[in-house]
Amino acid sequence: MKLPQKYLVKITIPLLLATFCTAGFLYADGPKDNLPDQVRRIPSLGVEVPEKQRAQLEAGLAKLKSSLDQLKKAKDARIRFLIPDVEIYHRAVRCDLEFQEFFHEREIGAGLKLLEQGQERADQLLKGEAPWTKQTGLVVRGYISKIDQTVQPYGLVIPDSYTFSGKSQYRCDLWFHGRGERLSEVNFINQAQRSRGQYTPTDTIVLHPYGRYSNAFKFAGEVDVLEALESTKENYRIDDDRIAVRGFSMGGAACWQFAVHYADRWFAANPGAGFSETPLFLDVFQNEELKPTWYEKKLWQLYDCPGYALNLFQCPTVAYSGEIDKQKQAADVMEGALAKVGIDMVHIIGPDTAHRIHPDSKVIIEQKMDSLARVGRERVPRTIHLVTYTLKYNRMDWVTMDAMGEEWTQGRIDARLPGGNRVEVKTRNVTAFTLKMAPGEAPLDMTHPVTVKVDGTELKASRPLSDRSWQVSFHITDAGWQVGPAQYPEGQLVKKHNLQGPIDDAFMDSFIFVSPSGKCASPTVEKWVQSEMKHAIVHWRQQFRGDARVMKDSQITDKEIAASNLVLWGDPQSNAILKKIADKLPIEWKQDAIVVGDKQYAADHHAPVLIFPNPLNPEKYVVLNSGFTYREYAYLNNARQVPMLPDWAIIDLRTPAGSQYPGKVVDASFFDEFWRLK
Repeated sequence: MKLPQKYLVKITIPLLLATFCTAGFLYADGPKDNLPDQVRRIPSLGVEVPEKQRAQLEAGLAKLKSSLDQLKKAKDARIRFLIPDVEIYHRAVRCDLEFQEFFHEREIGAGLKLLEQGQERADQLLKGEAPWTKQTGLVVRGYISKIDQTVQPYGLVIPDSYTFSGKSQYRCDLWFHGRGERLSEVNFINQAQRSRGQYTPTDTIVLHPYGRYSNAFKFAGEVDVLEALESTKENYRIDDDRIAVRGFSMGGAACWQFAVHYADRWFAANPGAGFSETPLFLDVFQNEELKPTWYEKKLWQLYDCPGYALNLFQCPTVAYSGEIDKQKQAADVMEGALAKVGIDMVHIIGPDTAHRIHPDSKVIIEQKMDSLARVGRERVPRTIHLVTYTLKYNRMDWVTMDAMGEEWTQGRIDARLPGGNRVEVKTRNVTAFTLKMAPGEAPLDMTHPVTVKVDGTELKASRPLSDRSWQVSFHITDAGWQVGPAQYPEGQLVKKHNLQGPIDDAFMDSFIFVSPSGKCASPTVEKWVQSEMKHAIVHWRQQFRGDARVMKDSQITDKEIAASNLVLWGDPQSNAILKKIADKLPIEWKQDAIVVGDKQYAADHHAPVLIFPNPLNPEKYVVLNSGFTYREYAYLNNARQVPMLPDWAIIDLRTPAGSQYPGKVVDASFFDEFWRLK
């Protein structure tokens, strides 16, 4: 039965916006935030802490740190596993005190209270007890992130019906919070311990990820969601077939992104307000005239959702908007994008409603979400559509796109199981793919080979195995599609999942800033390198709430090379690691010039930034002279928080670094699918 596209409901009672952030943390963007040369600080500096309270905070921090040091010496693996649940309190208060991020006097009191709670947990854990792990209601927990080894918090609502000794699995809804420029860790934890949020469905665990502050759950914020979900699964019995993504305002934007990028993971998506792409939203919401470079427009496709709309074929979607909310634009754009691929979007609209969720709309939304939860996620869909612009998001159920003809041009795979031992696949801008079904999931006859028809060519593939699993890869050659994974000459670099760029991708996994032991050949370059490295360290903490690990080039060992992306600062003269690999990079240093293909740039006032497979370990990246690539101007509006540089760029240092770029970008581009200059 075809669902009606819109539900317009009458208002019955007023409802205050109950996003996970309180109203005091929310800020509206406006025309003043369209001036790159007049950028306000985000987050703003907080209040000065009176000496008496500072002394109390410092004493509490010292005591809690002493307890944490004791816990870290414990031989009991369970105790060590639970240390992040204690450490979140220490880090939250330490950062607010050290970086002046108590934004109101009352937050100082909240910080003192959090230290008491952290100390209580520490004392309990030192006795081998952890009562919060058996607690229902509001619970805050933590995990250690793979990205920078910092502890990150997340909030949970554990239903009273949850049985800690049972075997039954529970539905889990992820709720993405709204924009909060003052959403420090102290404020997040404090809120998570006081507010259940917008929705608390029956018999459902609600996960409130922090998302590393206010970045629309992009980049490291995106990884935070996935890591927090995995941590929740480690601690609670989650039904993988009944996980949903939901959010409002900035959280609605995050919901759209997670829905289209990871459509096969959720039983449903419920985005509200927010934004679903960059250019149209900034035009409508900010009245901003954009003048992007050609590569910036391509990079919008990382998080712009309309081009991925067909992926929602796999993810039932219930969108919400207030009728007079300017952010209704987000769902309107997606409704149009879905219509173009033949999908009629359910769009529930609260009449005469601005930026909030109408109470009657909530009833309708919950009815639909509960119904979808009863059905659950489809494990082995008979029809799959996968569209992507990057191998970062290359999987949909039993279909994986292994290689593309050209990154940042839409690639597409349509696969279906028509019956019998047949699979039909159609591709566009794809050069290799894999079909993989887990044990017990292959609906195919294991006594006969499988016929796979790829773009009209019939190929014989292997039979399913005795455990009802099945996997086969295909690659294209000059002679057409062939069975088997693509074969490359030894040492040939190829773009692949999580090794496809752009520069920002390096900061979605473990990374280390590698500082130079020496001085750059040019004093101008040396000054810029030191300034940009400091900028990257400071802004990583401010915007992604972590501590960037920094090591000297002389300290890097095989251990770091094997485990982390290395961000090398300097030039071959100043940085020993860069000197070791310089002749294996596609950009060349000469005495007076930096050479990129047939172009040369004066080495005394130019610097390269790039991302490339590390020649010392091609399964990890090496990055030159860059942190994440969007800067202060983008902090003012989450829709601007997109990659600003592609795989490589040359920076003219005669133009000072500003709120948008690290200097004047005189050349920039992507490497091809084999990591070669185009």
